[in-house]
Amino acid sequence: MSTDTEWEKWGRQDPYFGVITADRFRSNRLNDEALAEFFASGEHHVDGVLRSCRTYFGGEFAPKRILDFGCGVGRLVIAFAQKSEEVVGVDISDSMLSEAARNCAERGLVNVALVRSDDQLSQVRGKFDLIHSAITLQHIDVARGRQIIQRLLRLVATDGAVALHLTYAKRVHASTFGRLPPSSTPRPPPPSQSVWKQLFKRRTETGNAPGADASAVDRGDPQMLMNSYDLNEISFILQEAGVTQMHAEFTDHGGELGVFIFFRRPAST
Repeated sequence: MSTDTEWEKWGRQDPYFGVITADRFRSNRLNDEALAEFFASGEHHVDGVLRSCRTYFGGEFAPKRILDFGCGVGRLVIAFAQKSEEVVGVDISDSMLSEAARNCAERGLVNVALVRSDDQLSQVRGKFDLIHSAITLQHIDVARGRQIIQRLLRLVATDGAVALHLTYAKRVHASTFGRLPPSSTPRPPPPSQSVWKQLFKRRTETGNAPGADASAVDRGDPQMLMNSYDLNEISFILQEAGVTQMHAEFTDHGGELGVFIFFRRPAST
């Protein structure tokens, strides 16, 4: 299964529900009230990210140029654009990018650029004061994700910051410290509704719209697999890139344990 293909299916079929799995965000139920709630959740998230950055990097931190990796329909791009001079949103789905462009145009935003992603981020130009990614890398194969993280680090401006969300373990495997027991053989999950519900329940995020509902998932929906990253490997990548300090905020999205890491690119690298 190609996660890129599945994400494009979400973009064509049910883009808002693909971001927040609550029934009111289904394409056939979406109304003005639900849309307002959807984008308000983006403002809440962005406020929290910038607040954390100012806590860790100083109250004067005010990024002028921001990249949002995995921008979807623009939920966070729009909020970032209202607080900076320029935002670049990156996504693998053409359909998601089209919807994001429409949402930005409706709000009269002229400081947003939307580009299609690839593993080399070849369409992204310039350096950024803040690079952000939330609930995105978890849906990308780890080997590809590591490569993307390394590429993102090369796009950070001097003294720029990164806010990166990753999942690293599953609460269901608490007896083995979040990892699949060694005696277990991973197998693809059966396409039952209960499995889909669990997959999507894990995507519920603090800061997303309240009341995200895994029971709203339908068997006809595209897949959305979860991947756990090795934080030792991520730490190695960061240290090799010259990062000397990292701040972490733990997350638990329906049993998918994660970490939001914040770090700055030193002026000497």
